[in-house]
Amino acid sequence: MLKAQKKISKKEIKEDKLVTMYFEATSWYEQNKRLVSSVLTAIVVVAIAIVVITNNMRTNNEKATTELGKVMRYYDEGRYALAIQGNPQENVRGLQAIVDDYGSTQAGSLATLFLANAYFAEGNYDKALEYYLDVSIGDPMLDASALAGAAACYEAKGEYTKAADYFERASYKDAKGVLAAEHLMHAGRNYVVSGNKQKAIELYKKVKKEYPTSAFVREIDRYIAEASS
Repeated sequence: MLKAQKKISKKEIKEDKLVTMYFEATSWYEQNKRLVSSVLTAIVVVAIAIVVITNNMRTNNEKATTELGKVMRYYDEGRYALAIQGNPQENVRGLQAIVDDYGSTQAGSLATLFLANAYFAEGNYDKALEYYLDVSIGDPMLDASALAGAAACYEAKGEYTKAADYFERASYKDAKGVLAAEHLMHAGRNYVVSGNKQKAIELYKKVKKEYPTSAFVREIDRYIAEASS
């Protein structure tokens, strides 16, 4: 007489699957342990690199902040050549050296903007433009200032279409800022000079509509009429 087969419980089935999975995983590891070891090593190396880079960036940012604080008095006094080159006699490094060494840090990005401003004040528009275009601070107002600075460089170089484009970009970068309407007006002026009067009219109307409290609104109809003629 055949004996009735023992009914396998769900628990036993689950345990059997776990045992099977364990042996499969063990077998896979034995076959691929060199690969696993390499991957784990790579993960550790990357983790260490991230920590080192983060610490170095923090240290460099602190150094850049300290050096920027020293040189800013020359900048504030309008002594732009000294601000750019520094003053070794007073142990003050210039904005150029700070940017060269720490330009990738937050303080270094701010130094880049001041360096561009200093070159612009000195009339070196090509150098100023180079650094204005390299600014990336992450603050809408300051990044808009850099775009407006680039626009001013293009205008000084007689490249009015580019000037208009960058003034327009500056207005959009900080659309709620106090200088947004002014940037649009500068953009409009450069579009007029470049021959694109229709675009200028569009921007003037934008100022009238979106910045009704701006000081430019008092004269905006005149600007529109002049661009329309």
